[in-house]
Amino acid sequence: MCRCWELYWGWVPCAPTPWLLLSLVCAAPFGLLGEETRKVSMEVISGGPNPQNLLHIWAVGTNSTLHYVWSTLGPPAVVLVATNTTQSVLSVNWSLLLSPDPDGGLMVLPKDSIQFSSALVFTRLLEFDSTKVSEWAAQPSGKPYPPYSLAEFSWNSSLDQATLSAAFQGHPVDDPSGAFANGSLAFKVKAFSGSGRPAQPPRLLHSADTCQLEVALVGASPRGNHSLFGLEVATLDTGLSCPPMKELRSIDDEYAPAVFQLDQLLWDSSPSGFMQWRPVAFSQKQRSRESALPCQASSLNYTLAHLLPRSPVVQAFFGSQKNFCAFTLTFGAPTGPGYWDQHYLSWSMLLGVGVPPVDVLSPLVLGIMAVALGTPGLLLLGGGLFLLLRHKPYSEYQSIN
Repeated sequence: MCRCWELYWGWVPCAPTPWLLLSLVCAAPFGLLGEETRKVSMEVISGGPNPQNLLHIWAVGTNSTLHYVWSTLGPPAVVLVATNTTQSVLSVNWSLLLSPDPDGGLMVLPKDSIQFSSALVFTRLLEFDSTKVSEWAAQPSGKPYPPYSLAEFSWNSSLDQATLSAAFQGHPVDDPSGAFANGSLAFKVKAFSGSGRPAQPPRLLHSADTCQLEVALVGASPRGNHSLFGLEVATLDTGLSCPPMKELRSIDDEYAPAVFQLDQLLWDSSPSGFMQWRPVAFSQKQRSRESALPCQASSLNYTLAHLLPRSPVVQAFFGSQKNFCAFTLTFGAPTGPGYWDQHYLSWSMLLGVGVPPVDVLSPLVLGIMAVALGTPGLLLLGGGLFLLLRHKPYSEYQSIN
């Protein structure tokens, strides 16, 4: 996988190939196939000792329904389910879900309507000492501090039906160093009834088949003067291998200045699911090019379930025999802007079903390309016409012979 990152010179754009640009232009409109609009509802599911830990979002289309079940029982996790009916419902058995063996505690009914299902688990918050970076290090993050297990966080939630958004805000239950005394880690979820894009970078293009997650670390005290933070993410393996991770590149950075890349994790099935993000995070609330941080994604590695913090909702839906593929996202570089500027870090992603949304070239870029490519052609055409139409001067010279 290409890394748009260099150890000494910072983050640089990777040059796209002409074939890639052509494929993006031709394939872009198909990224919006699927339901143009959906009727979206969301609710906090009651019944447990802390019902705020379970959020259900369902988006009903013409003949299908998408279910997102977000949970902070254990580490933050989401179960994504797509069905081929508008009548599918979520069933929660709290006694099973909260038991040591939660298999069957979470179901989408009828079972035979399920066309796709997968899950993401956000297992650990990572921190690195970027002053300990080796010139020959394979991962330019630095020496790791002991990670924060997100299964050991305490979470509060809020819900805003008007904006179809919710937030889980957490801090460690045991925090002897007081690193989170004035800080928190937040998972902000937003659903969409149609297509569009947010007002602030990275302005990912969303559709009615997607849901957005923003992860924000605010006010926590780092353990070093130049700490880099990261996030460990796990997903279910596909049975034969880990889901592939792909990169798309473009010459258009209108919606995310200086970012020419779009990363995707794809679950291969029919229909397929995806996780999509731009490799950029921000160190200030007012997101701009000056506060942009590079986002490094490692390759996916096969991981046994017992090596990760247990997610009750994932085990309740998929059973206990599943194994996982895990990867890490690291935000920032040893030089340039960083979390240390304002003790703020924000990163966004999309989760959805179907063909991932893909940006088409903006009118501004198309205009620039037309001028850049058209001007030489006009000059050549004009020069050729001038030579053809130029009148040959008459010579009065007479041969002596």
